[in-house]
Amino acid sequence: MEKDGFFCQLSSPALKSFEEVKFTSSYPANAVLFVEGQVPRGVYLLCKGRVKLTMTSADGKSIILHVAEAGELIGVQPAMSGKSYEISAETLEPCQVNFIKREAFARLMHDHRDIGSHVTSQISNDYQAACVQIRSLGLSRTAEEKVARFLLERAANGRETNQGIRMNVALTHEEIAQVVGVSRETVTRTLSDFRNKSLITTKGPSVLIRNKPALEALVAA
Repeated sequence: MEKDGFFCQLSSPALKSFEEVKFTSSYPANAVLFVEGQVPRGVYLLCKGRVKLTMTSADGKSIILHVAEAGELIGVQPAMSGKSYEISAETLEPCQVNFIKREAFARLMHDHRDIGSHVTSQISNDYQAACVQIRSLGLSRTAEEKVARFLLERAANGRETNQGIRMNVALTHEEIAQVVGVSRETVTRTLSDFRNKSLITTKGPSVLIRNKPALEALVAA
């Protein structure tokens, strides 16, 4: 896999069992892995690329709940419960994905304790990510606060430089809007305002946070 992830720290027997039941496929950008309401057939392990997980309202409005990175399991909770997907999964770029059927995944968890431990850890991480999303969507009062919170959350994985925190935000303004729950125009206008106030600098997907305290003040206001 491209980076450390779900199966990177497992025992040799667990890895061997996984290799015996996985099905590896490559997907182009904008390919759909599964959709809301579909009955789960198994679990997807993302090896390369990024996948957005979205939820859509009856009137067609979409919210991006999470962008999965290489090393993450996708669809594990529905596969374990057997209940229909409540979200859809779509590739943002060319991806390599391992698929494990529900029955085979259940056997892996039963036969290998370390796999069960890793699944529990991922479910915990998914829950924490959902809490962050709820806080951003439900408790942020203004568009400025929502976009500032979005940037600060991603800054946690950024790189400290003499100019500030540099990070890669490989999402379009439309996709950022779907993450924070505002319109695309609002995202574009807010980012432009942040640039004019010298809070950030942007160049393509690269974002430099030049004034982190100012962004934090917007979130705390």
